[in-house]
Amino acid sequence: MTATQDFVDHRELLFSIAYDMLGSVADTEDVLQETWLAWTARDREVDNPRAYLVRIAVNQALARRAEIGRRRETYVGQWLPEPLVTPVTGDPAERRDTASMALLVVLETLSPLERAVFVLHEVFAYPLIEIADMVGRTPDAIRQVAHRARSHVHARRPRYRPDPRTRQAVTERFLEAAIGGDVEELLRVLAPDVTLWTDGGGKGPATSPDPIHGRDAVARVLASVAAGVVGFDVGYRIVGGDPAIVVFDGEAPVAVLVLTFDGSAVNGVYSITNPDKLNGARLSNKPDH
Repeated sequence: MTATQDFVDHRELLFSIAYDMLGSVADTEDVLQETWLAWTARDREVDNPRAYLVRIAVNQALARRAEIGRRRETYVGQWLPEPLVTPVTGDPAERRDTASMALLVVLETLSPLERAVFVLHEVFAYPLIEIADMVGRTPDAIRQVAHRARSHVHARRPRYRPDPRTRQAVTERFLEAAIGGDVEELLRVLAPDVTLWTDGGGKGPATSPDPIHGRDAVARVLASVAAGVVGFDVGYRIVGGDPAIVVFDGEAPVAVLVLTFDGSAVNGVYSITNPDKLNGARLSNKPDH
């Protein structure tokens, strides 16, 4: 019972670290299963269960990155991380259980080791010397990896996150304009340099095999898509601390849209329609309006 309780006590931390390293709920769950098996198979007592479990999970996640890389080589169209969707409870601004979608996309450009070091050091505040011990590298080597990763991410991550209530208000304006096919209102709510990413994985609808850039082009595409979205329900959710929109057919999610912001304008729209990536939305319950 002690072994089980130790694992349960640290499961949320293990999930968050592995998910930020992998961007996939299913792969994260597999990593946790492997971590549990290694934890229960150990033949000695462990003085620091948390450190032991994190070390196992990190190395399992590093190994799984190679498999994810192979899958991406044959992936149809654009690839986005799997959204981890949670209900809106209380103030949506206060929830940030995982990295934002925008940060996860940037993390995909790092090597597996750079990503692991960045997540552990920058997100979860692990000392570099402890990370070096986890992954079997020297502290000097890990310091260099951390510097490269930090520089790369900071050059590409969003520089400004508006007030949470502003984000929610803009999300509502965006949704109303998109559903109504109101191009003029979309032009007002979208930033000039907005980009639309669509991930259907060859299984769900996607507007383009490549990202769409620019306010005019994105507004036209969204208005065109809205013309075919009839009889669906929508619900507001949270993805990585940001407001998101889930489109439901009955109680089944068919799309998740995550928005990023530049001031009070939307500068990024991440649309995930691949049904294999909507299990997290399925767990966020039925539509609410």
